[in-house]
Amino acid sequence: MPNPPRPPAHLAAAHSGDRLEVVRVDGDDTLSHRLGDLGFFPGVEVLVEHSSLFGSPKSYRLHGYRLALRKDEAVRVQVKPITP
Repeated sequence: MPNPPRPPAHLAAAHSGDRLEVVRVDGDDTLSHRLGDLGFFPGVEVLVEHSSLFGSPKSYRLHGYRLALRKDEAVRVQVKPITP
């Protein structure tokens, strides 16, 4: 019996090396609009590169560039794992 699909998780919970797909950005404020402007929109693939010593900020690669987000920013981006 196949596993049921998991609900989206937020980007801040991801680990180094994870390949994820953006499901949505939560909110309708300046930060959520800025995340969309930076390229976080549904269907985009994100690679989690590494995190700082204490876990925030983390570095992500998307659209061919690297971006660092603090945990309070990354928690707004809902993602799902990309299955090979």
